[in-house]
Amino acid sequence: MSDVETLVDRWLSLPEVAELLEVPATRARQLVAERQILAVRRGENNALMVPAEFVQAGRVLKGLQGTLTLLLDARFSDEDAMTWLFTADDTLPGSPVDALVANRGTEVKRRAQALGF
Repeated sequence: MSDVETLVDRWLSLPEVAELLEVPATRARQLVAERQILAVRRGENNALMVPAEFVQAGRVLKGLQGTLTLLLDARFSDEDAMTWLFTADDTLPGSPVDALVANRGTEVKRRAQALGF
C-alpha cells in the first residue's frame, strides 16, 4: 500500500466526481488529464480514483489547480504531489489539503512554491 493509500480517507470514482460537479464523465476525465485534479489507480479493477477532498460544494477545491501547478513545476510526480497535499504539517496546522479546504490557499501555495527552489 502506498503512502497515498494510507493518507487519504475517502475516494471518489470519476463517475462520482462527474456527478458531484454536475458535468459529463468525459469532463471529469479531462480534469485529470489537464491536472486540475489528481487521480490514482486503486482497487481490484485499477480504476482512477480522486480524493474526496478535491471536490467541495459542487466545485473543484479552490486553490488546488494552482497548488498542483507549483508542485508539478517543482518536478513532483502525481503521487508525490498527492502525498505532500495529505501529509500533516504542524506549522499549518493540519495537511496542505486541510488548509485549502479551510480557504488558506495562499500559505499552501507559498510553501509549494518554496519546494521548487
